[in-house]
Amino acid sequence: MGDKFRILYYALWIAHPVLQSFIAVVMFRRGLHRKFKFFFAYIVTQIFAFALTFPLRSYHAWFYISWFSTAISVGFGFKVIHEAFLDAFRPFHTLRDLGTVLFQWAGLVMLLVAVVVSLSTNSSDTLPWMEAILTTQRCVRIIQVGMVLFLVFFAKYMGVSRLQHSFGIALGFGLFAMVELSLVASYVGEHLGTHAVDLINMCAYNCALLIWLGYAFVKSPAREAPSTLFRPQRWEQGLTDVHHPLPADSLIPMFEGMVDRALSRTQGPPPAAQESAGVVQGLASRAAAAAAGGQVLAERAGRSDSRE
Repeated sequence: MGDKFRILYYALWIAHPVLQSFIAVVMFRRGLHRKFKFFFAYIVTQIFAFALTFPLRSYHAWFYISWFSTAISVGFGFKVIHEAFLDAFRPFHTLRDLGTVLFQWAGLVMLLVAVVVSLSTNSSDTLPWMEAILTTQRCVRIIQVGMVLFLVFFAKYMGVSRLQHSFGIALGFGLFAMVELSLVASYVGEHLGTHAVDLINMCAYNCALLIWLGYAFVKSPAREAPSTLFRPQRWEQGLTDVHHPLPADSLIPMFEGMVDRALSRTQGPPPAAQESAGVVQGLASRAAAAAAGGQVLAERAGRSDSRE
């Protein structure tokens, strides 16, 4: 490693905690650390990881701390994408619950793949636990790329603006993941060397940090009203019908109507209805009395006519 390359390498590395500190401060002042808890924790963890690894002179200690921080960042990276997904689907509870289940299954599948790959690795250069961390990291990177592509193509259907914080978080992770996966493929295919891969990877991560810093300063616009989003409403209603199906020939509505009518009869009429019923009964009784009186008068008149 030449002197110029070494200076550039350390400059890019030192830029990481500087940009991350700015992001953390802006998020804390604007209250975004409460809305995006895992992303804020990820940024703070990266700052502490740099503070631990950079001043170390022991390669043995640096090696294990570096790999431990990588494992933590992989876990936070998965949770951050889930957090951005929940923010994108915030108005649609059923779709959000379905996405949470899918993320849980994706996490379980990633762990199973990592365990299988680590147990089947026979390389002397890479230990099994290192291979497990690398495999999980690449799986998370693929999910991050898929998340940013999903938001790019379905943002207008979900009412998500390109200026919202969740879109910026996913965009930073997605672009960095694309570059990192491309570098891994180039390194395996022996198209790039180790130094070039490290340098490009650091530049890509600094670009992601600049994206997050820019989105931290931007005021997130108001979301479009869910009532105007017809396609997500249909998806939401379709999933609700799947969770709570009701056959067309079901007898439940008929039984509910019968129960309602029976209860309305047993509870009696309301006070206003009782008063009107009393008035009607009084008028009816008066009419009946008048009719009876008229009948009596008619009988008397008939009797007097017969006597004459």
